[in-house]
Amino acid sequence: MFDDEFEDEELPPMPTWDIKIEGRRWTWDEWEVRCLVMPEKLELIEGKLFWSDRERIAMLGSVLEMVGLAEAVKLAPRELWLQALGQMEG
Repeated sequence: MFDDEFEDEELPPMPTWDIKIEGRRWTWDEWEVRCLVMPEKLELIEGKLFWSDRERIAMLGSVLEMVGLAEAVKLAPRELWLQALGQMEG
């Protein structure tokens, strides 16, 4: 899923996200782990936010932890969520 452009670089491991129905606050220890994989700044590069898919996933996981799934599912129609879940199963 991640871009291949960073294959040779030694990158910190992606944290295990603790995404719940409701959003939550991070502890200081969680911040220290997550800030290692998040982009340093907002950038638009060739029409995409951030430099790589890895940075986009890191930011998405971070935001989902903060706002929770209950808020995230409001952003797209139910049918699209069900379609996406169906693609994961199949």
